[in-house]
Amino acid sequence: MQANSIHSPSPIIRSYSIEEVTPYINWIYFFHAWGMEPRFASIAEVHDCPACRTRWIASFAPEEQAKAREAATLYTDAIALLRHWTDGVKCQAICLLTKANSEGDDILIEGHTRLPLLRQQQAGKSGYTLCLSDFVRPTASGVPDTIGLFATAAHVPPCDNTLLASTLADRLAEATAERLHEEVRKYHWGYAREEQLTMRELHAEAFQGIRPAVGYPSLPDQSVNFILDDLLDFSQIGITLSENGAMKPSSSVSGLMIAHPQAHYFAIGTIGTDQLLDYARRRDLKIEKLRSFLASNL
Repeated sequence: MQANSIHSPSPIIRSYSIEEVTPYINWIYFFHAWGMEPRFASIAEVHDCPACRTRWIASFAPEEQAKAREAATLYTDAIALLRHWTDGVKCQAICLLTKANSEGDDILIEGHTRLPLLRQQQAGKSGYTLCLSDFVRPTASGVPDTIGLFATAAHVPPCDNTLLASTLADRLAEATAERLHEEVRKYHWGYAREEQLTMRELHAEAFQGIRPAVGYPSLPDQSVNFILDDLLDFSQIGITLSENGAMKPSSSVSGLMIAHPQAHYFAIGTIGTDQLLDYARRRDLKIEKLRSFLASNL
């Protein structure tokens, strides 16, 4: 289904309670941050009683049961911290649905703000060299399209266990983005009003569209945050940017929402000098500056 073209005159701003956001946490990535394989995240689906925990641990091979006990303890500590945070955490989100069209490897927003993007230099599984602009209707079509611009932040209080708090805050920021995206698809943009997905299906991205985040493989240039900040005003949800575009608090996420039915994630990978020069021209930035932003892609 092709998404409706719809534009919000001002940003949608949300402040979610921790109870509203916690169900959207993808525990696989929480445990990944602790060096644990995805199967240990299944502890989140186990009833919180000693007998159920014991059966879950016993389901692992004998040589893995110590790791399973560690995972169970870690999950218990995380849930305890979430409960402790109930009144002290702000999970905030901002989103703007805006008119957009693609022009080559750029997305032109509201006819005047240009968002330059990168294109793969080697074809991926699709057989094409992809750019996110490929999933936005071109200006030449004469028909306006829509994209979403968003940012989320989890503002958490100081904690003695800083590593646990930091890992959990990152998951809350991502969970807030998941919650926001679902709300946008079903109600604000409204192209998926009939969507009824389980949390497992949401985490498997079984919905129409994608939510590429800044700094991730499809959108690796962190300095894109400056463009998004100009359009959204991150300060409305308490986010500030460093001189290189890093967000504070670090438990923040920003990016795009694209609704094209064939849109999917991909990695930009390594880019050549010719593309770097072209991107520097389109960004109107010195190439030395971009080299620092894109070091992992060079």
